[in-house]
Amino acid sequence: MKPMDWSYWERNTFLSPCDVLVVGGGITGLSTAISLLEANPHLQVTVLERGFLPLGASTRNAGFACFGSMTELLDDMARMGEGAAWQLVARRWAGLRLLRQRLGDETIRFRPTGGYELFCEKDEAAWVACLEKMDAFNEAMRDISGMQVTWSVADEAIERLGLGQVRHLIHTDGEGMIDTGRMMDALIRLARERGARLLFGLAVEGWQPHGDGVEVATNAGCVLRARHLVVTTNGFARRLLPELSILPARNQVLVTPVLDEVPFDGTFHYLKGYVYFRNVDGRVLLGGGRHLDIEGETTDAFGTTQRIRSFLLEILEQVVLPGRKIAPEYWWSGIMGVGEEKKPIIRTLSPRVHVAVRLGGMGVAIGSLVGQEVAELVREQMA
Repeated sequence: MKPMDWSYWERNTFLSPCDVLVVGGGITGLSTAISLLEANPHLQVTVLERGFLPLGASTRNAGFACFGSMTELLDDMARMGEGAAWQLVARRWAGLRLLRQRLGDETIRFRPTGGYELFCEKDEAAWVACLEKMDAFNEAMRDISGMQVTWSVADEAIERLGLGQVRHLIHTDGEGMIDTGRMMDALIRLARERGARLLFGLAVEGWQPHGDGVEVATNAGCVLRARHLVVTTNGFARRLLPELSILPARNQVLVTPVLDEVPFDGTFHYLKGYVYFRNVDGRVLLGGGRHLDIEGETTDAFGTTQRIRSFLLEILEQVVLPGRKIAPEYWWSGIMGVGEEKKPIIRTLSPRVHVAVRLGGMGVAIGSLVGQEVAELVREQMA
């Protein structure tokens, strides 16, 4: 559709200039809009989403309300240093609290089930490393959450949980699960209730300065104008901002049919978080495997691969539901935004253009806080 085909009504309503244009309708983008309007209900805020749903990772994650397993955090510390890693954990904890307060536990079906980390025979070195750090980890987390004990040995639960090939377990208190679909539906409804205009199926192709704001070109031929632009496209950010230190990361996921019985209730992590599973509606959800082909999974193309599908099926049949051969009912993939470090990128790139991306696979935990932080950055510059 050419620009002259837009009606007078469309131009002066849906496509009218706004104060803030948010690109990306996922957790971060919607949280940015909500935070802006909670602080100033008179702002005109428009959110653009290129899909008919907020695709990427926001509607395709596993629904873990988590802040990091011990092996994952040890890996983060090796990359970032202990101080930066614990700062990130604190932000994840604060982000989960903000999400729950904003939407309500009943709405998102938050359940504080606790989580577990698995260690098989070949993981003995990682198990020993976690034991050596457990007291120090609990002390550090106590300052963040107030919980006296976050991580504890739970080997006695292995048989009860029905797990195969598992030699050791670490239980994580304070972790839980949510319903991803209900969370995103609630964020969309809340953004609209606060006064945001949401435009789905509209992709941004580029932008340029225009007077005292920004002019944004779209794939539909319309040009939108705003005082400020915020890019929150996370795993797809390099399409618009190739200079950023962020890469896409695809995760593949399966869900089984409804089973006669799921022998566990909770969230489970394995191999530094590269493998994860949980129960959901009488089914088992299992995902990950990206570590098998980091280069191949550094893509923003949706899809699954035979290598990782085979690996996940092996984990399902040998570890999660040992001795049971079950054909998955659902397969899908989601696209995360990662980098050399997991600290989110929240900054002003140029006058009136801001970015909030690289959530490091922790969008549920940190997305609300990242949206709030970039909203504060925009408000400071609007003052």
